[in-house]
Amino acid sequence: MTTSPPLTASAFQLTEGLDDWRVLGAGPSAFFSTGTHLDGARLAALIAELVEDRDLPDIDVRATGVRVRLLPEDRLSEHEVDLARAISVAAESLGLTADPSRLQSLQIAIDAMDSDPLIPFWHRVLGHERRGETDLVDPLRRRPPLWFQSQDSPRPLRNRLHVDAVGPQSISSDTVAALKAGAGQVADHGFYATVADADGNEADVLPLPAGSDRWEGSDTDDWRLVFSAMAAYRIADSHRAVEFIGDVATLADEAELPLGIDVRPGWVVLDSGKDLWEIRDGYEELAGRVQQAARGRGLTADESVCRFTQIVIDAVDIPAVRAFWRSVLGYVDDPREGVTDIVDPAGLGMPIVFQNLEVSETDRREQRNRLHLDLFVPDDQAAVQIKAGLDAGGRMTYDREAPEWWTLADPEGNEIDIAVVVGRDEAP
Repeated sequence: MTTSPPLTASAFQLTEGLDDWRVLGAGPSAFFSTGTHLDGARLAALIAELVEDRDLPDIDVRATGVRVRLLPEDRLSEHEVDLARAISVAAESLGLTADPSRLQSLQIAIDAMDSDPLIPFWHRVLGHERRGETDLVDPLRRRPPLWFQSQDSPRPLRNRLHVDAVGPQSISSDTVAALKAGAGQVADHGFYATVADADGNEADVLPLPAGSDRWEGSDTDDWRLVFSAMAAYRIADSHRAVEFIGDVATLADEAELPLGIDVRPGWVVLDSGKDLWEIRDGYEELAGRVQQAARGRGLTADESVCRFTQIVIDAVDIPAVRAFWRSVLGYVDDPREGVTDIVDPAGLGMPIVFQNLEVSETDRREQRNRLHLDLFVPDDQAAVQIKAGLDAGGRMTYDREAPEWWTLADPEGNEIDIAVVVGRDEAP
């Protein structure tokens, strides 16, 4: 454990040799552009040489880049400075260039008069762990955290936002059964169930029918189809982990298919991205080859972390609302006809989906949602993303806390906070 003096986010970013890095909600991050998965796997191998197994930072390998997130125990210190510098040197040695504009992180915020009765519900639905009084966090930091904040007066009508929580069939079924047994609000629709917390905030839990979460055939037993095709392996030794991700990266490059490779202390999680395994040929074959490589290294899959989250927004004018969210998040449209999804082109952020809202639902349309999104961005990127949202039909609804955060609303009043960490430590 480090004993060096703490640093503010501003001081960290101004330190010599840290031009690649930006401090977001969870700590310092960098994004290095790549041309192949194998480029990212090579960087991961160099990073593993710099730290002990338990101190491995989060490494998210994609076909077009690698995101690295440092995990300070408490406050930033010289330890993070030294590690960030060393990682930048490693990336430079591989000819990789940082692109800080690609960095951002999403958080789901829930307004509540009393959050205590709601937290156990969302812990059950998402599998997140409680951190402090108001936060639920994915233990592997792959899915957005939840943050509960105070609400000044009741808003009893249904939100126009809800969460889709997709997990392996056994986990989803157990979740719904537990909520039913606890007298929760559950509407079973067959392939999915809509569940609601005590305030009426909803989640759709999927998939439920037996066998709906996997391909046929034993050569892909390790994989779960949870909107994305996923497989997760516990690997305590980071050097064994980087050997395996080298295998996976080579196979994905040979197949010419994008595949997320997320490295965590003790874990490697593989993720095709939502629906890509259905849209593009070859994923089932790739999954079989990856499983063969894993078994050859003596690895065993663990389905418990194969979970997927997305936000669904009800809208009367879907094209207008979709244009706002695509612009403010820097997302792109799903190319399929009739599909409303927007997705992160870097393959790092959760998808957003839009569905029809009847124009006659006047009261529900006028009520402020209890759910909104927080988007943490680099301090030198906030103005760009705010302008993008305003130019796409959004409006500023609150800026009295700027430059810590700004609240924007889409054309139908659904909100997002654009949040900046740098400067908060120095604020009075």
